[in-house]
Amino acid sequence: MASGPPLSVDGNSPFHSRSSSSFPPAKRKKLTGRAFYESIKSPKYILAPMVDQSEFAWRLLTRSFIPSAQQSSLLAYTPMFHARLFKQTQAFRDHHFQPTRIGPVSPPASSSQRPSDGERMPYLDGHPTHDRPLVVQFCANDPNDFLEAAEHVAPHCDAVDLNLGCPQGIARKGHYGSFLQESPNLIHSLISKLAQNLDVPVTAKMRVLDTKEETLRYASLLLDAGASWIAVHGRRREQKGHETGLADWTVIRYLRDMLPMGTVIFANGNVLGHEDLERCLQVTGADAVMSAEGNLCDPGIFAGEEGRRSGEQTGEFWRGRDGRGGWRMDAVMRRYLDILYQFVLEKDPPKRTPLFTPGSIPVLSDTSATSELQSPQKTTSTSAPPLPPTSNQTLPPDAPPPHKKRKHDRPARRPTSPNLLAVQAHLFHLLRPLLSKHTHIRDKLARAPPGDMATYEDILAMVEEVTRQGLQEYDLEKDPSPFAAVGEEEEEEEEENSVRVFGEKEDDEEEESSAKARKECERPWWVCQAHVRPLPKEALQKGSLRVGKKEKEKMKRKMLEDEERERRRLAADDGGVAKREERDRRDGVPVGEVPKEAMVCG
Repeated sequence: MASGPPLSVDGNSPFHSRSSSSFPPAKRKKLTGRAFYESIKSPKYILAPMVDQSEFAWRLLTRSFIPSAQQSSLLAYTPMFHARLFKQTQAFRDHHFQPTRIGPVSPPASSSQRPSDGERMPYLDGHPTHDRPLVVQFCANDPNDFLEAAEHVAPHCDAVDLNLGCPQGIARKGHYGSFLQESPNLIHSLISKLAQNLDVPVTAKMRVLDTKEETLRYASLLLDAGASWIAVHGRRREQKGHETGLADWTVIRYLRDMLPMGTVIFANGNVLGHEDLERCLQVTGADAVMSAEGNLCDPGIFAGEEGRRSGEQTGEFWRGRDGRGGWRMDAVMRRYLDILYQFVLEKDPPKRTPLFTPGSIPVLSDTSATSELQSPQKTTSTSAPPLPPTSNQTLPPDAPPPHKKRKHDRPARRPTSPNLLAVQAHLFHLLRPLLSKHTHIRDKLARAPPGDMATYEDILAMVEEVTRQGLQEYDLEKDPSPFAAVGEEEEEEEEENSVRVFGEKEDDEEEESSAKARKECERPWWVCQAHVRPLPKEALQKGSLRVGKKEKEKMKRKMLEDEERERRRLAADDGGVAKREERDRRDGVPVGEVPKEAMVCG
């Protein structure tokens, strides 16, 4: 079965011609709020902003799984850019945002600075036919910096977003992201500055706070300042790394119920697979659902049933005997590399052999990669190479001078395109279960020079070969369990004591566990699948999360506060008995001789 041509977003030829639209685009009437959201056809799925990971090529790959008639259902964010650096440095802008071949033109452009017709052609970011709708995200702590940075990208996007969710230590040092939560006046001025002066709407992405009421006041602040919509991550600022834990969808539902009816809200968090998208929308009542890590592991996460059926016809979408399936890693990697060739390097991809499907005859196109698959370890030749001449040996008079040994070969020039620099990290996310099993492929990927397409082609050939072997073994094996990507020790946990990684627990008394989520997301190792993080309690038990002195002191204080709060609650609930015991003491009646309420005498 043929694997199909490299996918394109317009559904026509995979190498369709670029639009001849020039810079700058025609100025649009500025809409805000729900009117703006409806003007971009109310997308239901959102590709989240991810630092160095939601660049043009990955956005285009994600869009490619959605049929052309449904393209408007997906809205994408760029990676987060630093507003001050973006404003100050032309090289920074040219490297990170490439709407034309000369980058975003600095406004206002004088007649001598105006680009030529060729330079005005849309190139990558914000391309009117390939990369819309698009939101450009910035972190900022100065309204003027934020506005000037936004003016560079406004002609090439649909909105500009303020990052208020970054929880990393660098955001704390730079005073941006989620560490602006304690500066409400600054946040208000940042958003209102753009709302009043920018040609496109401004939006905001936030995290929930400690209580629902605080989160509501925070969200209201953003909307009052002029944010056209809010994207709400259901985790607090402290939830990161091994302490990520569960996102709380109930807080997002609370915002939906308490904010004005016309407010546009995006929900973010706990989206592991396609089934979680609709579940999140139902639980939270949000207008759209956003995915970050789920998309990195499976860029086809937003594909509906129509896209999956199309993938089954080309062999790209695999379905097992139990009816569960997913996008094949080798097929997704092919798409990804072909997009890089076609749009970033602007040349035709290599001629591909059809994807292997059970029953077909595999065609190996790269003997070097095949030999590396058959023998991942380095082999030694039976005949030793000739030794170099020693100092007392004489060379023939016509012999060339001996080659001087260099300590280090000159490294190849490092690519500057963010689309090429991101490939290695994307492949580690995408191929994670496969690399855990086939470590020789992991080692080759780890040594791949940035942007070295020849090496990535070798890795693709290796991935295709082990996938072929896995598919053939699966067809011969009656029990599919050996092909699962999850270790057996993780499946020994009691399923009835586990909780699906959603916003609400099924039972407050049940012990939280990620076992059920892993079980539901489990697929054979050659299929794209979510990576389920262990919950903080599990990470502590496994030793991957350690509690420092400060955290221990914090936990101790919290425990004492909880005990004091519980004591007061019990005292309030038992107020009648407490008053009666006090009266008995005054009257000389020994405490305990009179039965208390709800106690049975005898």
